[in-house]
Amino acid sequence: MKKILLGLLFTFILLHAQKMPNTQQLIVVTTKNWSAPEGILQRYEKEGDRWQKVGHTIPIKLGRNGLGWGRGLHSIPKDAKYIKKEGDGKAPAGIFTLKQAFGYQPFVVAYPYEVYRATDHCVDDVHSKFYNKIVDSTKIKADYKSFEHMKFPKDYYKYGIVVNHNHMDEAGAVPGAGSCIFLHIKKIPTAGCTVMNEKEMKALIEWLDIEKKPLLVQGTESIIERLKEQI
Repeated sequence: MKKILLGLLFTFILLHAQKMPNTQQLIVVTTKNWSAPEGILQRYEKEGDRWQKVGHTIPIKLGRNGLGWGRGLHSIPKDAKYIKKEGDGKAPAGIFTLKQAFGYQPFVVAYPYEVYRATDHCVDDVHSKFYNKIVDSTKIKADYKSFEHMKFPKDYYKYGIVVNHNHMDEAGAVPGAGSCIFLHIKKIPTAGCTVMNEKEMKALIEWLDIEKKPLLVQGTESIIERLKEQI
């Protein structure tokens, strides 16, 4: 049954993710239900016309209040009960492109990688024109009161990947629809990011290939069932 559902999910991606028709890498995060703050992550790579598992299943934590539909390549169901909002403690469900990887120090990898400083901020103030953008605070006139340091004493952002949720770093971010979503390092549930240990995070970054246009797919087992009904 799981293989059938996964196949249907891949079919849905190929049919609906028209902006990324040549996707060859998938990061699939699955949870038991909408309120679960943990789940599993499995990598997949397309070889010919078949998807193959890459590596082992990784246990992950995500939003402390589970999942809510986010803004990405997918369409949010009209009857959606759970929709991601700023400050709700939920991780975004759906299909998302990835932007650059990042960290506190140089990391020699093929995938685009940015070294951030304490003065680099991710803005989560819904009233700011920089909402859901990562900015160098030394080069702008800040109009925000709330933000995240992209480098701070704890190792949570020592290595990470920016998820393109709610049009991250682009025009069109919807104020209040959720901001600053990353894959990064942590051992406990988060405000909305998906997290794992440092070893797994580094391996994920090393595996990514920008030419293969990787996608992040997050959802519950029930979401996969729902996608089955749409095909």
